[in-house]
Amino acid sequence: MKFSIKTSLQSSLRSSIVILKLVIPIYILADVLFYYNLLEYITFIFKPITSFLSLPSETALAIVSGIFLNLYAAIAFAAPLGLSPKEWTILAVFLGICHALIVETAIMKKLGISKIFSILLRLITGVLVGYIVTLMPEHWFASNIVLNNQTPILPNYNSIFALLLNSIYESIYLSIQVIILVTLLIFTLDFIKSLKIVEEYSNKVNSAFSITIGVILGITYGAGILIGEYEKNTLTKKEILYIGTFLMICHAIIEDTLLFVIFGANIWIIVTLRVLFAFIFATICVKLLSTKVQD
Repeated sequence: MKFSIKTSLQSSLRSSIVILKLVIPIYILADVLFYYNLLEYITFIFKPITSFLSLPSETALAIVSGIFLNLYAAIAFAAPLGLSPKEWTILAVFLGICHALIVETAIMKKLGISKIFSILLRLITGVLVGYIVTLMPEHWFASNIVLNNQTPILPNYNSIFALLLNSIYESIYLSIQVIILVTLLIFTLDFIKSLKIVEEYSNKVNSAFSITIGVILGITYGAGILIGEYEKNTLTKKEILYIGTFLMICHAIIEDTLLFVIFGANIWIIVTLRVLFAFIFATICVKLLSTKVQD
């Protein structure tokens, strides 16, 4: 495969546009939900989850905010609750898997992965992994110094107009980041695949590169590469399902984890469980698909 700057640029722009059409409106919608405090009215739905995960009932708002908004909003609501290191770890593994479901599920849909599958996979896995942490002995969770100055501060707006202006600004800033980074990543991937030494294993390079980027940077950037490869038909349906399932459970593993570690969460438990279950569930899903195809 010959490396072409024009082809790579076209691919990166198509991928970026697809993602931005999803990210920008949903980003603004999330801010509106927060402004009108609408999420608080559905916290009762998540009370059974907090009970099952041995978390205080007050963490329901943090969970709702994490699921519908992002981890920063979740931590801002959880920080004043005085959670123990074990409780922070439980919250970290659950929300690390089950955050920003609206935007990330929409991105997965662009790869042909069902919205219902995406949501159920992440919720079930999040609850399962979180419950496993509840069974671990207390002495595995050493008390760390809580850095209160690191706690995210939720913004206050004087009007809905001010919120919308800020949302537009933030979404445009995010858009620029996505376009630049996805473009650089796709250029890098295309260049790597053009090398004769890896041409024979181009499919493995596609999969490994997408998973690596997603695990480190997050679903948005990992999916940016996947969308480009999906359009070129260089990845099979099984490969897309495997990578997508893996990334839904284990993505942005460094940034997301460190947000909770500063409050005492156990980094090794979080990382180990998310990586392990990403492998397990991705493998199971692909085997089930293969069996279904054979039948």
